[in-house]
Amino acid sequence: MKSRHTGQGWCCYLALVVVYSTALPTLEAAQPDQTRQTLLLVDDHHVLYRPGTMRILRPLDREPENPVILADRPWEQLISYCSVYRDSKDGRYQLWYQAYPGCHLCYATSEDGVRWTKPRLGLVEYEGSTDNNIVMPIGYGASVVVDPRDPDPTRRYKAAFWDSGEIEGHQIPGTCVAFSPDGIHWTLHDGNPVIRGSHGHYIQPPFASDPRIKTGKLGGPPLSTSDVTDAIWDPMRNTFAIYAKTWIDGPDGTMHWKRAVVRTESSDFIDWSKPRLMMAPDEFDDWQGDAVEVQRTSVGGGSGGRQLHSGPVFVYNNVYLSLLQVMDAGKTGRQPIELAVSRNGLDWQRPFREAPFLPTAPGDQFDSGRIWSNATPIILAEQVRFYYGGYRGRWNMKGPIDDHKPSAIGLATMPRDRFAGVQPMETIGQITLKAIDLSNCRNITLNADAIGGSIRVEVLNSQGYRVRGFSKEDAEPIKGDSLSHDVRWNNRTVLDLADGFYLLRLHLDQATVYALTLSNP
Repeated sequence: MKSRHTGQGWCCYLALVVVYSTALPTLEAAQPDQTRQTLLLVDDHHVLYRPGTMRILRPLDREPENPVILADRPWEQLISYCSVYRDSKDGRYQLWYQAYPGCHLCYATSEDGVRWTKPRLGLVEYEGSTDNNIVMPIGYGASVVVDPRDPDPTRRYKAAFWDSGEIEGHQIPGTCVAFSPDGIHWTLHDGNPVIRGSHGHYIQPPFASDPRIKTGKLGGPPLSTSDVTDAIWDPMRNTFAIYAKTWIDGPDGTMHWKRAVVRTESSDFIDWSKPRLMMAPDEFDDWQGDAVEVQRTSVGGGSGGRQLHSGPVFVYNNVYLSLLQVMDAGKTGRQPIELAVSRNGLDWQRPFREAPFLPTAPGDQFDSGRIWSNATPIILAEQVRFYYGGYRGRWNMKGPIDDHKPSAIGLATMPRDRFAGVQPMETIGQITLKAIDLSNCRNITLNADAIGGSIRVEVLNSQGYRVRGFSKEDAEPIKGDSLSHDVRWNNRTVLDLADGFYLLRLHLDQATVYALTLSNP
């Protein structure tokens, strides 16, 4: 094979050292925190029942200084997919982004994550000059993982992307990988592609014996990876994983009907498992008919209707969260971001289909048409930052590249842990959590907005009876808006309970709760 080369007791955990889990960017910091357990209310995983309440998504806030990186170089007509890393020791940011056309991986740095510098690296020639910030030519859709655990210092930065390599005399497209000691000087893996990818033809799945499969003339295998790639280290399953775009077959069996999401795993970032389907569009995703002719002529490939263009995933407080790129190929042409939820990285829920986590912007702004999410939120003490690429152009637009401009990289944020919250449907409601061992718990804090209302927390024993001293009447009302409200009973915050399992009940009065943290300081 040949490929191109370029230049040189508690269930609480915190994610390992990878790009997407920058709350813990060093191996030393990656040890589980045995003193704290945060329960997110983004789903009902910890909830026994919650009468009179409803769950609400909290959409992201766009950075007022958007866009933070402009497409202002000759090699940057459109910029989209990006990966971000923040070093916890010095706070310095690194960002890699795809520039199109020509498809280059470009590099930028920042001290604060808002003002960015594009260094002149002198590595890759573009139109006769190396005076640029290009670090590597790629095929499409690169994703970068930072892995300080690797004993080989030349492999501490890992990249996965779509490109082609020579297999038995044929150029075969698929998922390729590269390695770097610093995120700047990259070396392609000799055995690319590491996954033979799916692309292209509107045909019935070929017979396994068809000799044209070997040559790539029929496209790649069904339900394989395609040209959008998001690589992570999965600390829950102790493996590298790629969540990638794939194609599902249509109503008549024809291949490459609509885009969906697969997952593949690897222990070494080179040998990957057979991709497994994770999420696919269904009858709730704006069905628009099954005509094969629509497949052949639709702008961007595939049929009309809504599709899952990609599903970048990150792990946060024991929850897998996906920033789905929901592509509307027909009606609006827009591509907002939807939040999906999983507890094992394999089985997914989409409870927020009609409420975008990051909607497209109004008017003709750089992110008013299509948004390109990634698996690399930056997790700070009080805030989570999401960087994303954007085009003004829409999927149902025809015309030259200029019609899709402006293009840039933006920043959206949210307060820590506030993906979604639970609030009363009318005035009051309550959440009773599943039984939890409070033997090691001494304090509870709530991430909640009780402006104009209140929250009281009481403790029930494992049979559902109230515990004296920790009843609703003993609880002091929580008011105001805070990421860390102290829970108090009769002016005390200490849970001096007998060891064992208890139910926590949150009484909501015109208030929203997003998460609770149990700690043993």
